[in-house]
Amino acid sequence: MTARRFGFLAAVVLVALVGCANEPTRVQPGASAADTLQRLGAPTGRYPLTGGGERLQYSRMPAGFEVTDIDVDASGKVVSVTQVLSEARFGQDIKVNQWRQNDVMAFYGRPYEISRVSSFDGAVWTWRYKSVNERRMLYIYIDPTGVVRRYHTGDDLELDRIRD
Repeated sequence: MTARRFGFLAAVVLVALVGCANEPTRVQPGASAADTLQRLGAPTGRYPLTGGGERLQYSRMPAGFEVTDIDVDASGKVVSVTQVLSEARFGQDIKVNQWRQNDVMAFYGRPYEISRVSSFDGAVWTWRYKSVNERRMLYIYIDPTGVVRRYHTGDDLELDRIRD
């Protein structure tokens, strides 16, 4: 192998390793918040948790499909790392008629899109996610008083519109 080819391969491996180091889902519980912030950089959102902790949120919206919530306790240690845009979690996570708009923000972050539909008096917040490599959408309906009234999922047809 030539020195030039070896140098190129070494550069590719280094870029791959750096990419893995910046992946929020690779943070381990027990890590310090300071180390997490140094490794991942500034989060896209920071939200206080009960008990004095904090949620560091890393969202790939609007172009991506993941939102990772890293919960840190009052002592500054990571207690959980969760990729929240998971179809298997929506039924247990989303609190219809209980959550308010700020709860949605603290859990999912800024949506991909906010729209309105004629069949609902309020806003529809939308996030993109993947389910078994299929592009999907999560829709959360928030009434004018800021309360979550319902949610549903559907296929992401945006790519089909671009192709047509």
